[in-house]
Amino acid sequence: MSIATNTAAWRMAQFARQLTLEAIPLDVQMLGRLHIADAIGVGLAASHVPSHRAFMTKLLTQCPQGGKSTVLGATDTVFPDTAALVNGTSIHSLEYDDTHMRSIVHGSAVIVPPILAVAQEQGLPLSEVLRLTVVGWELLVRVGQAAAGAFQRRGFQVTSVGGAVVAATLAAAARGADVQTIARAAGIAGSQASGIFEFLSDGSNVKALHPGWAAHAGVWAANLAMSGMTGPASVLEGKHGIYAAYADDRSAGDRLSNELDSLEKVWVLREAAFKFYPCCHYIHPYLEAAGQLREQAAGTGQRIVGAHCLVAAGAGLVIAQPWERKQAPRDTNDAKYSLPYCVALVLLNLPVNVKAMTTGPLNEQALKLAAHISAEPWDESGFPERFGADLSVTLENGAILRANVPQVIGSAERPASVEQVQAKFLNNAGSAMPMSQAQILWDALLNDEALPVLVSS
Repeated sequence: MSIATNTAAWRMAQFARQLTLEAIPLDVQMLGRLHIADAIGVGLAASHVPSHRAFMTKLLTQCPQGGKSTVLGATDTVFPDTAALVNGTSIHSLEYDDTHMRSIVHGSAVIVPPILAVAQEQGLPLSEVLRLTVVGWELLVRVGQAAAGAFQRRGFQVTSVGGAVVAATLAAAARGADVQTIARAAGIAGSQASGIFEFLSDGSNVKALHPGWAAHAGVWAANLAMSGMTGPASVLEGKHGIYAAYADDRSAGDRLSNELDSLEKVWVLREAAFKFYPCCHYIHPYLEAAGQLREQAAGTGQRIVGAHCLVAAGAGLVIAQPWERKQAPRDTNDAKYSLPYCVALVLLNLPVNVKAMTTGPLNEQALKLAAHISAEPWDESGFPERFGADLSVTLENGAILRANVPQVIGSAERPASVEQVQAKFLNNAGSAMPMSQAQILWDALLNDEALPVLVSS
């Protein structure tokens, strides 16, 4: 049975097969390398967080042994589906992985794991990993942009729902499948898509699984397609496709078609943002504003006794609702999505780093200050194209100080430098291996053609 060639899945499969590395602008190639390195560094850091390492260790004992694919932070190799599952989960578990804002996708967490896993299985060079990483970003962002914010409003994470389709496209392409088989893999993955936001109700850490399961689904969809199973060509835009089922948006398919028209004309990887705090990206600009206000308050000699946040509705679903719950997170995982707690940490000059957001009890001072932080809707925020912040603090003498951050650091408007990404990578990878080894790994990822060894010592 042939597959329709006018569908989004077919066009995406063609792009994955036909785009050459030479056709990718050099600055986009460099960004691709930086995002690969960033994802690997975050995954290595997660692998040495005690709670996550215990999870990884137990999970790996229940998975089939063998294969050639690396689990970040482990020494034994596994089959590609297992590596994709564990690495995608690790990369997302710290809330430290990159984001494209308008599409609201965590790109590398769902793109890099299936590519790495299959590349190691197939013996592919780093140049092919780079090519497919760019392909993945260009496709996943467009899938999200065609229904920007709609998945999230309906209670699904587009990273996992749309990510499964893109991961399947990448895994099948990495295995050398033809366009028809790649499109069939994408269609199969639509029946594996998942990822609900109910974790917010009690701070469950299952959100980390969203890109891991999508990456795993992608590898298996490629397996199934290459074994003869077929999937619907209209997996995205069809009557019962991804957009209808998960975004309640039957017109998104037409918008996706227009988005795909811009492939190789507009490189959306240039818009992807690096993260420099291990917490929800929506919170980051507030942390910058809080740092500014803390310094201003210090100059007055007055103590900060309260704060007030203006919050975009779309962001508020994750970091501000219900506010009373966000003021009193239950544990460090819950705290990653708590705007008042994270702001309180910065106002108190306390770190928002991997250790603070993964281990030990929550800070009592920060919890007390969070109880005196309020919020209201921010209608003119520009979300989701902009992740901004409007924050004011009250001093003990009643004075009010206010700061506005229109766009988050690490975005296209305020791009991260190579040095900033390198410092983050070395700090993360250095928690899992000697710093000299981390530097060698960074140099290889940024400059070499051969895929380097990715395990920690």
